[in-house]
Amino acid sequence: MRLQVKGKNLDVSDSIRSYAEDKLRKLERQLADPTQIELELSVERNPSISANHVAEATIWTKGPTLRAREASADMRASIDQLVDKLERQVTRYRQKRRRRTGRDNGSTLEATPATSDESEPVIVKTKQFAVKPMAPEEAVLQLELIGHDFFVFENAETGEVNVVYRRRDGHYGLIEPQT
Repeated sequence: MRLQVKGKNLDVSDSIRSYAEDKLRKLERQLADPTQIELELSVERNPSISANHVAEATIWTKGPTLRAREASADMRASIDQLVDKLERQVTRYRQKRRRRTGRDNGSTLEATPATSDESEPVIVKTKQFAVKPMAPEEAVLQLELIGHDFFVFENAETGEVNVVYRRRDGHYGLIEPQT
């Protein structure tokens, strides 16, 4: 496994580098295939952001690319939270691979062999609801009322189905489809 630790707006000290390497070595035991891990540590310069120590990691495997980002007031805490999140992702990835290779029931529907290089998403819930015409500003209010991260609505001005969503920075985004 190749591990690269980079710093952005920050000089990575030897103690932080060795701490991050020790924590990320845990993942090496869980990933059997050769991987590359890139860890980027940064400090946000905005004084209004209390969680200004950010750790971002990308893991390239034979299958999916795993990514995670965590921020806190302390760099070591950010690294710990990041490794916890990555361990959950790796566990989920390994379980999916195990389920795919364990499908040997002889049914004719599974005629194509499953490869471990692909991740198979599973839809676990389906919802249907009426899409009401409203202005994007009203959709943001509805989004706040229901407490979700996104809200689907019919734009009263265009008649198109749009989506408003909450961004990480606390603002909102609007998705308008192009036909």
